Amino acid sequence: MWIWVIIALVIFGVGYIQLAPSDPKRWHTDVNADVDKDFTGGAVRIVDVDLIAIDAVIRKIGAKVLSGSVDSGHITYISRSRIMGFPDYITVQKFNEKLRIYSRSRFGQSDLGVNKRRVEGWLLQL
Repeated sequence: MWIWVIIALVIFGVGYIQLAPSDPKRWHTDVNADVDKDFTGGAVRIVDVDLIAIDAVIRKIGAKVLSGSVDSGHITYISRSRIMGFPDYITVQKFNEKLRIYSRSRFGQSDLGVNKRRVEGWLLQL
């Protein structure tokens, strides 16, 4: 009996992770950072790269636009993990002549460095 309860909870949890709505008002915010920063659920990078180029790299991995646009200079994407579909939010914003890139997890306390590695991987591609 308990095995069925556990299976049902896992199915419910995965369903919630996959189907939970993403509110642009919560996730498409300004990136308020002036220096690179790593934290347990994400990373911020201040870089001198072209917005159109980084947009192409981000979309190539399958990230979807949540809000904003390249033309506005402020865009937020959702990238999901392959197996469980955990969402991460990536906001890219022009600031003076640089870009602020803020990648963070939605669920959990730690992302085990996934967001940091993802952003640094994109930057290496450029």
